[in-house]
Amino acid sequence: MEWQQVENNFVLAPSQPKGVIHFLGGAFFAAAPHISYSRILETLARAGYVIVATPIINSTFDHRQIAIDAYKSFKRTRSKLFLDYFPLFGMGHSMGCKIHLLINSFYPSERAGNIFIAYNNYGAKQSIPLFKEFAGTIPEMENMEFTPSPLETMELINQSYTVENNLLIKFVDDDIDEIAVLASQLQRKFNNNLHQKVTVKTLPGTHLTSMGMDLKWQAGQSFTPVDAVFQWIKQGMHKDNSTLEQTILSWLKSHPAYAKTA
Repeated sequence: MEWQQVENNFVLAPSQPKGVIHFLGGAFFAAAPHISYSRILETLARAGYVIVATPIINSTFDHRQIAIDAYKSFKRTRSKLFLDYFPLFGMGHSMGCKIHLLINSFYPSERAGNIFIAYNNYGAKQSIPLFKEFAGTIPEMENMEFTPSPLETMELINQSYTVENNLLIKFVDDDIDEIAVLASQLQRKFNNNLHQKVTVKTLPGTHLTSMGMDLKWQAGQSFTPVDAVFQWIKQGMHKDNSTLEQTILSWLKSHPAYAKTA
């Protein structure tokens, strides 16, 4: 299998697919998800899932527009590849989780389930690494905030999010993760539905464990905020994602969408 670009999405398609995974990455990494998350995505593809990874190139503070653009881009690719008849799962990391939540709050749900890895719904100052350092060099950033805000996002989920089967994954050494908050919110929202499943798994690792690329970065003569970000990324990255991958595959295998073929 080789990555192909279809309607601006990166696609990895096994010869006998059994499902489709729409993937969205986190800030800084979302522009090239087929590279930043190559290991986990390629493992899922080898297990029989078509991967459609939508790049988020214009990573603005307007998450509402990002969600709309990502949804429309994915729909074009799904239609072009005739993937409408396979079970569809969303999967996101960090900011990508929030975008999936917004997509499934803005549009009628077509998802069999969603997979949220290291969900982050904090404000800009808390969720962007070294925000203060960048704001020191770009004063306009000081008062910038995401749209919708963290509170508005939670309200949207309560009012409009309808995907009942969800896998939520948090890591032990992750201090910008809000999986516990999301799990509690979804469990309250669907507490009257006996068929609903909100599965929460805690795994060893950090906020960047889902990434599997070999990052090489050489700082310049003067240490800049960009150098600091790459140092933070390299220190937090884990190359062994096998536990994460097996957790996701186990959940997919036991999903109700495959009950009649199990």
